Amino acid sequence: MRQQDQSTIYVPFWRITISLALASFFVFAGLYAVQPLFPVFVKTFGVSVSTSGLSLSLTVVGLIIGLILLGFLSDRNGRTMFIKWSLAGSAIPFLVIPLFDSFIVLLALRMLQGLALAGLPAAALAYLNEEIDKKRVHVATALYISSNALGGMVGRVLTGYITDHYSWQMAFYVLAALGIVILAAVIIMLPKSRFFEPSNDSFKRDLTAFAYHLKNPALLLIFGLGIVLQLSFTGMWTYIPFYLEAPPFSLPLDVISYTFLAYGLGVIGSPIAGWLAAHFGLRRVRLAGVVVMAAGMLLTLVSSLSMIAIGLCVTCLGFFTAHSLTASSVGEEVSHHKGSASSLYLVSYYIGVSLGSSVLSPLWHRFGWTGLMVIIMCIPVLYVLFIRMVQYKKRKAA
Repeated sequence: MRQQDQSTIYVPFWRITISLALASFFVFAGLYAVQPLFPVFVKTFGVSVSTSGLSLSLTVVGLIIGLILLGFLSDRNGRTMFIKWSLAGSAIPFLVIPLFDSFIVLLALRMLQGLALAGLPAAALAYLNEEIDKKRVHVATALYISSNALGGMVGRVLTGYITDHYSWQMAFYVLAALGIVILAAVIIMLPKSRFFEPSNDSFKRDLTAFAYHLKNPALLLIFGLGIVLQLSFTGMWTYIPFYLEAPPFSLPLDVISYTFLAYGLGVIGSPIAGWLAAHFGLRRVRLAGVVVMAAGMLLTLVSSLSMIAIGLCVTCLGFFTAHSLTASSVGEEVSHHKGSASSLYLVSYYIGVSLGSSVLSPLWHRFGWTGLMVIIMCIPVLYVLFIRMVQYKKRKAA
């Protein structure tokens, strides 16, 4: 553990935490901003429901490619450079996309935007683990992930509201301006790395280390959990606008966008999860988070707007509790190439995002909201039970 006095730690801790929180806020606002716009894209561009979802899933594909590449580069060249370039590259497409009246161009630019978005998550978790002492790194990680939730919430609500009152193009311009302001703040506040040790290994050796993580059974279970958590969570949010715009609710887009305020429970849930894990153990609290998430999805099956709203809030609370603790556990499982390990977790996490926004369409069309929710609420619960069974057998064999 690094030996640093309080005066040495205090200022960098908050400068790091606030800077990464702001960067995380914008990156995730930009990533998920299109989710409430799926019905708008269907009507404006004449595309199908599943095709409209490509505006998110292709961004995630770009993000996954970026995470793999930038995870390597981050281990070699440092963290802060990628964080700053990520913000710049994420803001620019919001200025360019409205200039073209083509859904193909929108998809292409969103995929490129995904590559840029990857710079922050590829470097941020490794940067936190290197620069902040172990006693407080879980707090910083929880606040970082809370900002993910806050950014995702504000991005969705903001674009839904502005689109309903003005246009989706105007919503993109507002996001671009927000990104430029946050980039300036991060350039001013974010401290340089003090404890980063660059990897001098060859690229081939980095690939070997990358493959080494994939041979770690404990990490593979964590990566799998990232996939199923986000598959279910994204699936719910992908189809809630279509569910609420249809009878018997027939809600306008700006009202539907307010449902994303449920993410506020995620903002609260992540720091609370870190505190509870310190007292009751990570695995117990993570299991509780998954159960709470499933219970929230169950509540959305009630044909009442108030119960749906409560269910969405409960789902967010459970999801961000489980996700924040799963992300934290990655650093505990590895002792080297932490940037690559963090990137691998995020790759699995965003594979879940891509799947949740694109492959669930057959379930939606065949079974509707009720059938879709029943299926996706069961997946994480069954997976966590599988993990506990594997761990029980491992302890018994030992």
